[in-house]
Amino acid sequence: MQYDIKDAVNYHYGNFPPKEIHYSTFINELLGATDALARYDQMLKNMHNNQILLAPLRNREALLSSRIEGTISTMDEVLQYEADDDGTASVKAKTDVIEIVLYQRALKNAQQVLDSDYRLTVNFIRQLHQQLLFAGRGASKSPGEFKTSQNYLADKLRRKIEYVPISPEHLQEGMDKLMDFSVDSNYPPLVKTAIIHLEFEALHPFQDGNGRIGRMLITLHLWLEKILSQPFFYISDYFDQNKEAYIKAMRNVSRTGDWNDWIRFFLEAVRVQAIANLKILEEIQILYENMKQEFASLLSSKWNIEILDFLFTNPVFRNNKFVGSIGIPNATAAIIIKKLVDAGLLAKKEESSGRKAALYSFEPLMNLVRV
Repeated sequence: MQYDIKDAVNYHYGNFPPKEIHYSTFINELLGATDALARYDQMLKNMHNNQILLAPLRNREALLSSRIEGTISTMDEVLQYEADDDGTASVKAKTDVIEIVLYQRALKNAQQVLDSDYRLTVNFIRQLHQQLLFAGRGASKSPGEFKTSQNYLADKLRRKIEYVPISPEHLQEGMDKLMDFSVDSNYPPLVKTAIIHLEFEALHPFQDGNGRIGRMLITLHLWLEKILSQPFFYISDYFDQNKEAYIKAMRNVSRTGDWNDWIRFFLEAVRVQAIANLKILEEIQILYENMKQEFASLLSSKWNIEILDFLFTNPVFRNNKFVGSIGIPNATAAIIIKKLVDAGLLAKKEESSGRKAALYSFEPLMNLVRV
């Protein structure tokens, strides 16, 4: 059965970069987003151990960005996979879980690479894509390679093509324009980021994974523009909760040629998500400080901080990794884990079986980050 293409929206040839931006239509949203993001970034600057405390947020972003594309898994499934994985993506695991784990790793690697003074380039984006589609369903979709045939965005149930991205023969020119715009444009950074995100999604340069790469670029570009002091801002929660409005706002740019409504939508997304991210970060930091005091009272161990940092970085873990990562003697580790279980801080998810160690989850943190 053929797909119906007659009502499809086509890529906006000749309308990038935007010809007219009317700031009066979104000035309140721009001020609100700027203020909220500044307050969120101040929290980042004040955190002494942000690599540990931001790990749960990165996991949430990976799960929610993948959920927008129809990948459904729970935080518990993803973190259990991480607990069992040896550093490579096993094709034996649930495909949805693999895709989320690869997203999380690709984003983490991108943040580290750009932190070492690398720049946002076409080759960087292709490398990011190659990591994202390393295994799972995407492994057969030419990881790291631009499309060579026309792709479409379709409603599979209604058998209708809804959007036709740029054609392969114009893609390289389109990507070059996008990279030039990211360097040379004088728009305010948040407006510029809104335009970059939409243009990347409209180009849809890869066979698969475009949405996830495009959402990564939001965080990375805000950091490169120095709006963020560190590349840690995660927006997919808002897009997931407002998925229809998100898609409609992007499509309307190609349909009407008007970028202003999209920019207004994007700025509101940044404002709302910055407030939400700040709230979660505050809750995580408060939990960390409370647990520091509780561990001191409950455990009275010289490894208190090491144990706490391990649990915030690995909230689902196997007993052997707990022992190996911290360097605690087996007998001491058994006593510590029993105390934490008895206090209701750890939940045993699986008993030990053969060579597989027992599986635990750190419930106070899991209750904050489950989505």
